[in-house]
Amino acid sequence: MKILRSVKQTQALTAKLRKKNIISFVPTMGYLHDGHLSLIKEAKKRSDIVFVSIFVNPLQFGPKEDLSRYPRDFGRDEILCRNSGVDYIFYPDVKELYPEGYSTYVNEEKASAGLEGKVRPGHFRGVTTIVLKLFNIVQPHISVFGQKDAQQAAVIGKMTDDLNVNTKLIIAPTIREKDGLALSSRNVYLTEEQRLDAPYLYKALQYGKRKLTYKNYNRDIEFIKKQMYKLIKSRSTVTKIDYISFNNNRTLETISSLKQIFDKTEVLISLAVRFGKVRLIDNIVIKR
Repeated sequence: MKILRSVKQTQALTAKLRKKNIISFVPTMGYLHDGHLSLIKEAKKRSDIVFVSIFVNPLQFGPKEDLSRYPRDFGRDEILCRNSGVDYIFYPDVKELYPEGYSTYVNEEKASAGLEGKVRPGHFRGVTTIVLKLFNIVQPHISVFGQKDAQQAAVIGKMTDDLNVNTKLIIAPTIREKDGLALSSRNVYLTEEQRLDAPYLYKALQYGKRKLTYKNYNRDIEFIKKQMYKLIKSRSTVTKIDYISFNNNRTLETISSLKQIFDKTEVLISLAVRFGKVRLIDNIVIKR
């Protein structure tokens, strides 16, 4: 396994590798966990060479968000990547990707408008900008993302379609702890009591799924959301629920009525919840 720090060095290498190899790519912000390793495993199944990027992207953090607190441990990440069969780690510093005078950004204006985009203005401009830059640097045939960041996956999918980016997106399933908590680098910040309460996010999502899949269930979506809200707020360490939302999983159009759900509609139920300074997101997809 080799570690690459330079954009030009990486571009020159991948241009050569592409001629005789299928390259897959897993972009990360580091502090890897089993969820990331599952993406790497998926990438290895589909390609000859696996690239992983490790870069904590400042553009996707707001002024009051946890950029300085975001967990970092490159030594640990390097060992995990090596043991997982990664071929190359692209590990640039901030100045390498955003040199002095940098002024070009990428905006997706529909899929990014609600949910995280509404709560975290500018977040997806940072995501789409860095992901497009990484695509241009690594030049992967296949790029693997996780379902846990469902809106991110939809936004990147729209960007690659609209801008004719030559990579195939694979969205891999969310990896969870035994109690249902979705794996996240931010879980390390949960106190013992918060960690006991955090699985209620998945319990609430499962409740919403059960209600939508009951054939004779005739309550409206607002009722379901209120019940999910009550279930989460019953936990003492929950300080704020940013949103609970029902959306079309393909378009991210808001679903406000059961009448909007037809056969073969994929429904995305997503939520964002704060436990003090720790903010967790989760979602579940229901195929009708």
